[in-house]
Amino acid sequence: MQYRTVPKTGDQLSILGFGAMRLPTKGRAIDEERATALIHAAFDGGVNYIDTAVPYHMGASEAFVGRVIDRKYRGKVKVATKLPPWTTHSRTDMDATLKAQCSRLQTHSIDYYLLHSLNRENWEKFLALGVMDFLDEAEASGRIQNAGFSFHGDLETFREIVDARDWKFCQIQYNILDEEHQAGTKGLRYAAKNDLAVMIMEPLRGGMLANAVPPKAEAWYRTATVKRSPAAHALRWVMNHPEVTVVLSGMNHEGHLRENLKIARDTLPGTLSPDEETMVAGARDAWRQAMRVPCTGCGYCMPCPYGVNIPECFNLWNNHSLREQRRGTKTEYAARLGGALGDAPGNAGLCQNCGRCLTHCPQEIPITDALREIQQEYEGPLWGARRAVISHAAGIGTRILAHRAHRKQGR
Repeated sequence: MQYRTVPKTGDQLSILGFGAMRLPTKGRAIDEERATALIHAAFDGGVNYIDTAVPYHMGASEAFVGRVIDRKYRGKVKVATKLPPWTTHSRTDMDATLKAQCSRLQTHSIDYYLLHSLNRENWEKFLALGVMDFLDEAEASGRIQNAGFSFHGDLETFREIVDARDWKFCQIQYNILDEEHQAGTKGLRYAAKNDLAVMIMEPLRGGMLANAVPPKAEAWYRTATVKRSPAAHALRWVMNHPEVTVVLSGMNHEGHLRENLKIARDTLPGTLSPDEETMVAGARDAWRQAMRVPCTGCGYCMPCPYGVNIPECFNLWNNHSLREQRRGTKTEYAARLGGALGDAPGNAGLCQNCGRCLTHCPQEIPITDALREIQQEYEGPLWGARRAVISHAAGIGTRILAHRAHRKQGR
């Protein structure tokens, strides 16, 4: 494993960190057996930094991470979690939240503690509530070891926050699509210039850079001298930056972990050749041209009070565009989001324009406008008929399978 140094403390952190926002699941719950094995394998492979937060996995992530770091890893792995602005309304709330987090994480002190999802609004809210005094007292008492912040705002606000305190670290969204978005490359360099460790979130844009590859981007990747997966190209690009301390990856499959461990071992700062830089730039342009909405699938917009599955609506919309898929898109949409297979519907047409989601989106996506576009594109006059046909076909298929199983048992 490759380790990089936190400038102000000397901590040696693995370049690959484990993000606990997209763990393996069974239904809606964390698949604890599989997730535990995956995280322990990461730790055994040299990963020594794990990142969680209050809202991850609908509130279950912190407690799970607390259980996963058993005696074997306690003290060897650094744990990061965050103070949520959405549920913080007073100075008292800050202390109560930190106390509850320490309990869930089964620790008396949190290694890396972040103000969560800062933008102009959340930053000013925290300041008005006395967050600086809270952080000073929490560090002085040892309840947290290192104070930092995660960021989803504009560059000017980012610089202001960096200058406001003697932070040990920050966390920014950074990948081949976000060089000029949010903090971006200028923010990365500004933080490093001020001796902040920089943790990277969304290096694969919520998996999009690994799984939904436009044909034109695939063509660019085929020009590589060394054949690698799209995920490997994207991670190598981030790790190539010397200002980066930790790259968080939400690994939920054993194969992803094996690949990422190898990338982390091999990708030192300055590793990418000029030809690789050109290749990545070409792939980047292909993604930007094809992507409909910059959603990372973080789920902060959920749950929708009217039942819209916002991340899945955007996921399908992007995937159909990125893959240049023309046939079967409305049928797939109806099957996955229309409730045609017996599950609860989550289609865009359920949106009542309440705007609740708009205040929670780190990407500042005009969600309600985008949902209207999706509704117009997928839910035309045949919407009800299409759902009925899919439901009928699924029912026939279920009966056929049941009949075959019954005949097999009769033998």
